[in-house]
Amino acid sequence: MRKGAKVTMDVLLIGAGMVAQTHVLALRDNTVGLRLSGVLGRDPKRTEKFCAQVADTLGYTVSGFSDISDALANPPDMAILITPPNARAGFANALAKAGVPTLMEKPIERTLDAARSISTAYTQSETLAGVCFQHRTRAASQALKARLSAGDLGDIVHVEIRVPWWRDQAYYDEPGRGSYDRDGGGVMINQAIHSLDLALWLAGPVARVQAQMSTSPIHQMEGEDIASALLTFASGASGVLSASTVAYPGGAESIAITTAKAHVLLQGDTLRIDWYNGRQDLMTPDTGTGTGGGADPMAFSHGWHQSVIEDFAQAVRDEAAPLVPMDEALHVHAVIHAMEQAARNQTLTDVPA
Repeated sequence: MRKGAKVTMDVLLIGAGMVAQTHVLALRDNTVGLRLSGVLGRDPKRTEKFCAQVADTLGYTVSGFSDISDALANPPDMAILITPPNARAGFANALAKAGVPTLMEKPIERTLDAARSISTAYTQSETLAGVCFQHRTRAASQALKARLSAGDLGDIVHVEIRVPWWRDQAYYDEPGRGSYDRDGGGVMINQAIHSLDLALWLAGPVARVQAQMSTSPIHQMEGEDIASALLTFASGASGVLSASTVAYPGGAESIAITTAKAHVLLQGDTLRIDWYNGRQDLMTPDTGTGTGGGADPMAFSHGWHQSVIEDFAQAVRDEAAPLVPMDEALHVHAVIHAMEQAARNQTLTDVPA
């Protein structure tokens, strides 16, 4: 799209669920010339009502659609796909076939094989696709990534990932929440997937896992609300993961990295580096918002989504890779798949390539 790239890009939003308002606010505040041209939802009346609310937020009219063919009659410049995982494949395949670059919410699909199938559709049609892992865009995450990439901290020795989140039973009483049929599982594929992606982005791929995954008596749900794992990174570094939605009242997720030169703690959007020579570097956020770890899953800034969306739009314009390309998102799926296999069989399990 680089040659003659449009100053203003039309965006189609597919899905009008819980996270839709976050994307609307991100588009409202975008600084790269994006315009929400349409919303596609399953229920025409609900979609019409949502479009009216969106118009109030954005200050202009947005078209509503209930059929993907109608929405693609005049193809948008890019689409944001935020349906539940079990409603993802049909829309993704249609968008890929139409050549519409697509940014999708996590997870790509419910299983690794289904996620791979969607990725293949975009690859075969040579259509750009990316995934909304917005924790990568936090200022502290970006700063730590830069230092690790530059080699300032030395080799990574050990990684600890902790997600002490909380969800009440009302959250799981919503139809399909925490089920394999709609969501693909519980805490790992729905909540901790963000911290796992961030850890893999920072520390590199994981080669093998051991894991335990279980459903506590605190929740009535099909998937797991507690997960733990021992990780062996491809680099040789070791890792430990602990994630749950039973840690009342919920706290900020954290990634602690021991390197050859320092111990690093990334907690929410706060970064602390304790160097072995006694020096300490501290970076604290100025957002004044949470990370969605408590009873309100939407208690976080839309600015992180805005950054992901703006990055993806620029990637479309430049015909470049987005911040979160599909192959990296697939590796997160592969690690979760290996955890499920390891927990089921109680064996050390290789992560699929």
